[in-house]
Amino acid sequence: MPKVVVTRKIPRVGIDVLEDAGFEVVGNPSERLLTGLEMKDFVKGCNGILCLIMDKINKEVIDQAGKDLKIIANYGVGYDNIDVGYAKEKGIMVTNTPSVLSSRAVAEFAIGLLFSVTKRIVESDEFARKGNFGGWKPEIFLGVNLEGKTLGIVGLGNIGCLVAQMAKGLGMRVVYTKRNRDCDLEEKYNLEYMSLENLLRESDFVSLHVPLTNDTKHLINSRTLDLMKNSAYLINTSRGGVVDEAALVEALKKGKLAGAALDVYEYEPEINPELCGMPNVVLTSHIASSVREVRDEMAIMAAKNIVEALNGRIPANLIK
Repeated sequence: MPKVVVTRKIPRVGIDVLEDAGFEVVGNPSERLLTGLEMKDFVKGCNGILCLIMDKINKEVIDQAGKDLKIIANYGVGYDNIDVGYAKEKGIMVTNTPSVLSSRAVAEFAIGLLFSVTKRIVESDEFARKGNFGGWKPEIFLGVNLEGKTLGIVGLGNIGCLVAQMAKGLGMRVVYTKRNRDCDLEEKYNLEYMSLENLLRESDFVSLHVPLTNDTKHLINSRTLDLMKNSAYLINTSRGGVVDEAALVEALKKGKLAGAALDVYEYEPEINPELCGMPNVVLTSHIASSVREVRDEMAIMAAKNIVEALNGRIPANLIK
């Protein structure tokens, strides 16, 4: 009977798919992130690994799993936690779980963060909860309107495109940058293409929607932050490593940015303590796609990828 290990608790619907296919499913009994040594012991002798984006599936883990490992199915869209190159060398398939539902959830969340930080919703909520609200005042928690402002989207994939549509509905000017210019989308949604540098100079708000790769690591750094307006806001729902957090902290401390809203962090799950103390920063717990139907769909998709691979077929979401 093929053995599949599941590194963290996932929705039961995914486990049902694996068990209905006749696989032995072994879950992580601790329901916490396994250490490197624990992970290597956990995957021994398995045929498939269903892992989460926080699990480091490196060369050592892959080797420890053994010669019968056929697939590593990531529960998530990103897969920078997996040594994909080495897996391919070993003839091991790697899959992820992209979905329309997930993309929309993240896009809506990015817009939600934009509202939260520019309208100072989180600050005002905390102020009210502490009993400090003494009645309406003309200049309390002054925010920023979005209509007529420029939103810069870095990475116009599925999520970035949805964010662009939503922003246009709010009456915003939308500019974007990506590796390959997309004239069709520009015409369809009335977008403007720019280099990253020009986008940062012109945008009132910058929303990041790129994967974490060697090219995008610290894409937002001290140099690129210096290009942004002092009145600009940075939104990140992509990957924490896209932003140099130390540089971001310095920019915020010096007033080089008006604020930031982050759902992901460079050293996740650790969060820079200086960010935690900044009232003009909104911090959430990597929950942009945290919607029940999305989580269930991701679990089913990851499980089906494993079922296909262990039955000698090519999974729908194979990373090529």
